[in-house]
Amino acid sequence: MKTLLKYTLALFLLATTLISCSSDDNTTSSDELANLTQFKEFANQTHTIELYSHKGRLEQGYNEIVLRIKDNTTGDYVKNAEVSWMPLMHMSMMNHSCPKSAVEKVTPNGTLYEGYIVFQMAQNATEYWDLKVDYTINGTAYSATSVVDVPASVERRVNTFTGTDGTKYILAYAEPHHPKVAVNDVVFGVWKMQDMMNFPVVDGYTVKIDPRMPSMGNHGSPNNVDATQKTVGGLYEGKLSLTMTGYWKINLQLLNAEGTVLKGETISDTVLESSIFFELEF
Repeated sequence: MKTLLKYTLALFLLATTLISCSSDDNTTSSDELANLTQFKEFANQTHTIELYSHKGRLEQGYNEIVLRIKDNTTGDYVKNAEVSWMPLMHMSMMNHSCPKSAVEKVTPNGTLYEGYIVFQMAQNATEYWDLKVDYTINGTAYSATSVVDVPASVERRVNTFTGTDGTKYILAYAEPHHPKVAVNDVVFGVWKMQDMMNFPVVDGYTVKIDPRMPSMGNHGSPNNVDATQKTVGGLYEGKLSLTMTGYWKINLQLLNAEGTVLKGETISDTVLESSIFFELEF
C-alpha cells in the first residue's frame, strides 16, 4: 500500500512539473499583451507585423513600441527572429530618420520584441513618417514597410536644438507616464544628429531640472535631482518633485561632460522660463 501511494505521488509530482515547464515555455498571448494595446498592423507576402504600445498610439516624442511577427500561413507568432527597424520622415525636399533603439526580445521564449523610437517631428498635411521593419528568421531575410500616424503631442515632450558647440541635439521626455504629487523617478533621453539617418545616444552629459508652476507665481519645488546616465548608451535618470496637481513647466539645461551649458537658462526673477523645457499637466 505504501509503495502504491509513493508511486502515485511520484506520478502526480512529475505531471505537475511537466505542466509547469510547459506553461513557462509557452507564454500565452494574453499574458504577454497585458497593458499593451495594438495600434497598427501591416504585412508582406509572408508575415504580418503587429505594433503595440501602452498608450495604444504613437505621438511626437519618445515612444516605447512592442512588435510581434505572425506567420500568414500558420497563424503562429515567430519567436526566433532578429529584428531591426528604420523610421523615416518624408519631407518635400529631403528625408530623415530619428533617434531609435535596437529591437530586443522581451522574454527568451515569448513572441514580443521591444524598443523605442523618438519622433522629433509630428506629421502634417504633406509630410509623414513610415516604419520599415527588417527581420531574419532561420537565415532568411524579410522586410515590411508601412506609413505610421505620428500626431503632435498635446504637451511639449521633445526639444530639438543646436547647442553652443554647434551640435544638433534631441532631448526627449520618457517617464513617468503617470506623474503624481511626490518625488517622481524621471527618465529623459539625449541624442545628437550625426547625420540625417543616424542619431546616437549622447554619453556623460547632465540634464539640469527646474520645475515651475507659471500660474502659481512660477514657484518651484524642493528635492529635485538632475538627470544623469546610469550606464553608457542608456537613458538619463533623475528625480522630479511635483508638490501639487496642475500645469508644470519642467525647465531644462543641457551640460556637457565638462559642465559647460550647451543650451538652456537658469530661472530667476527676470528669466521665467528656459529655452528648452517639457510640459506636464495632471
